[in-house]
Amino acid sequence: MKLDLTSMSARLASDATITDYDFWRAIKMLDDELYRAERGGRPIPMQLLYARKALRAAHARRLRRKR
Repeated sequence: MKLDLTSMSARLASDATITDYDFWRAIKMLDDELYRAERGGRPIPMQLLYARKALRAAHARRLRRKR
């Protein structure tokens, strides 16, 4: 499956129904899940890494737009 993180983050950043708090919560939950996987010696799912990257990029794009 090919993911286009740039277009995905652009769509997320422009979605007015997603608040900055929603971005922060989602990133925090992904970070927590990745931490638990690492500490438990489990393999790290690539989808979680892609999701975190897309959310961080979308949040950064939105913050740049607000300035």
